[in-house]
Amino acid sequence: MNSPEKIKIKAAGVGNLINRIQTLFVGMLRIWTIPIVLMLSVASGFTTFYGMSHFIIPWIALVITVAIQSIVVICTLELAGIHWKANRTRYLSVFLSLIIALVASVSFSYFKFYEVSETETIHIQRLNDIRADIKSYLGEVLPFKSKLLAQKQVDLELASKEVSQAYFGTHPEVIAGYRNQVGKGPFWERFNEIYQAKKQSLGELETKFLLLDQSVQQLQAHLADLDVATNVESAYYDVLNSFREVQFKVNQLSSEFGQSLPDPPMLLTYNQFIEDIKPNMAMWSGFSLFAFVCAAMVDFFTVLLSYRLELTAPGPLTQDEEELVFECLRQFTQFRINENDELEMNIEKSNIEKARRYSDWSRMFAVGLLLSRGFLRKIDKNTVEFAPNLYPLIAAKMGDRITKLRAEAQQARQVTEHE
Repeated sequence: MNSPEKIKIKAAGVGNLINRIQTLFVGMLRIWTIPIVLMLSVASGFTTFYGMSHFIIPWIALVITVAIQSIVVICTLELAGIHWKANRTRYLSVFLSLIIALVASVSFSYFKFYEVSETETIHIQRLNDIRADIKSYLGEVLPFKSKLLAQKQVDLELASKEVSQAYFGTHPEVIAGYRNQVGKGPFWERFNEIYQAKKQSLGELETKFLLLDQSVQQLQAHLADLDVATNVESAYYDVLNSFREVQFKVNQLSSEFGQSLPDPPMLLTYNQFIEDIKPNMAMWSGFSLFAFVCAAMVDFFTVLLSYRLELTAPGPLTQDEEELVFECLRQFTQFRINENDELEMNIEKSNIEKARRYSDWSRMFAVGLLLSRGFLRKIDKNTVEFAPNLYPLIAAKMGDRITKLRAEAQQARQVTEHE
């Protein structure tokens, strides 16, 4: 005669093996979820602490960071076990706490991700600002140069015309007795001296402007080299020195000719140019969507995995507890499939049970046990639904019951045949 254990193994067959393998795999995934959640919390905590430590004392920032990450995980785990209809006040308080913790975590984590993602952009922006300041300054200086050259050229042409008129005696200042007398007399010599002085002045001015143009070209070359230089410090000091030289020559010309020019821009020092980004509220004005998404993504995965961990959290029962739960659940009669495609059970006494003053202490104890272990989820004060990890337990018990009934029936037939 086959023993009940052998009958059970034969009845289960390959399906039981597959179910055991699947259960083992799902259990391993659930266990692996725990270190992943912890690692995500540590990563999010590091970025949160980094951003917060720039605004408050580091040890206080550390305490607040630990509190924030703890609230995120705890509230998520608690939220997964609460139904809106079951306890609205508790649900809202937990949800609000979770939102506040997430806002704080993402906000301060944003500073770290902003620093990482925008460092190169900030460096390029600083370089472009320097170029723009120098370009703006040169754009105001070069028109002064052109205007001054044009004025000197007009004065020289006027002096040349006066010399020619003095030579031919047609100059307006020539007295009537000497008009139209051609020659290089004292009158011509005076105007020729004026002409030669202006010509020499124009030549000297062109020489000075040529030197200024060379300095400007050198400055522009150093600016171009700054972007690709291997030695950034040397290249940046070359730019500063070239700019000072241009500024010095412009100041000399402006003081020599009594022209007022705009003040030169104050360029960044080398230390300011290479300075690391420090978290500040200005980062929100230059909002970086990529940095914000990265900061939110870490907390999103923490919440998601924590929620799924609690939603499918295993709550192991002993053999005696499994028997107790199965027998007590069989005493309920009102079941249905709800909107979540889960088996829903009404735990309230029926009208007949109320009339008979039926004591439902044992089955309510079973419901409380399953709720605390995560096998049931409370929907409202009168109904609960099965968690995914309760179905295999009930199925196993039903399978055992069916196997036992078949064995008893087979044994009864054999006894009947012998008789």
